[in-house]
Amino acid sequence: MAAPRTALLAHLQTWRPYTLWYPGLVGLAGASLTGSHPTTGQLTVAWAAPTLGWVAGHYLGDYYDRDLDALSKPQRPIPSGRLSPRTAVAAGIGCALAVAALALWANWRAVAVAAAAMAGIVAYSRVLKGRGLPGNLVRGVLTALTVLFGAMAVQPWPPWRTLPFALVFLAHDTASNLVGTLRDVDGDREGGYATVPVRRGVRRATHTAAALYLTAVAVACAATGLVPEDTAGYLVLLSAAALCGAGVFGLLLRSPGHLTPALALRAHAVLVCERLVLAAAVVAAGAGAVPALALLTPLLAVSVITQSRMRSRHEFPAPLADGRPTLPDPRP
Repeated sequence: MAAPRTALLAHLQTWRPYTLWYPGLVGLAGASLTGSHPTTGQLTVAWAAPTLGWVAGHYLGDYYDRDLDALSKPQRPIPSGRLSPRTAVAAGIGCALAVAALALWANWRAVAVAAAAMAGIVAYSRVLKGRGLPGNLVRGVLTALTVLFGAMAVQPWPPWRTLPFALVFLAHDTASNLVGTLRDVDGDREGGYATVPVRRGVRRATHTAAALYLTAVAVACAATGLVPEDTAGYLVLLSAAALCGAGVFGLLLRSPGHLTPALALRAHAVLVCERLVLAAAVVAAGAGAVPALALLTPLLAVSVITQSRMRSRHEFPAPLADGRPTLPDPRP
């Protein structure tokens, strides 16, 4: 039984359970913004298709990153030999085909959105991840497409009100993805990945991410007049997300040009939870605060628990202490 258990754990680690709930919640946010009354089947597609696409992205991303991970993260499933590259590709393609089938069943027009998202996943993983800000922007675009897909799971075309909210997630996830690169500067540099902190320095990357995050919050506030259902619930949850984000960027911006990988990981871990609150705010905008909180509470709990138990070991070969040498930022 040891081998099957090892393989199952390798797949579970590839899925990243602490991030797995976010894309489905964003899809539901898009569905809620239509202002209609979705069926159970439509809501299932709005949730399941983005989630499967997210999992496909992890499988394919880990496949394309296998050489880089062998240098800096040898404990991960593929470089450790617990998951073969062929299996990762097959699982990724299988998830992508399932996304296409769900999109075709719900709304044939949504197939184009799903195809664009999968193309973006491959482009990000294969080429753009190591090209600086364009790679971060693609990650934001993928979440923006998820909002539109969620709406199209319910209606033939997404209503105009979904577009500002899609822009919110575009700016937000570009910022979040950029923060995620701060913990991998040494490994990315060694592997030839020209991320923003590698090319421009940690401080410049942090300032860019903070500006993008502020843009996301500003657009979210400006979109309050477009909320179709529960403005109060939307604003309360949006405020909670913004407070979390302010804490993260306040901590990062106070760093005097140096940042430990462990601290960078903790900052991104907070954003992983914060973005669930943001997505729940948009769900509340269209469906009300009670359904939004009913979804958010267990998902947030699972995310916090699985991050505490799994994430550090997935990101670092060994647990990092706060006293580990910091990442120097040679650029002003």
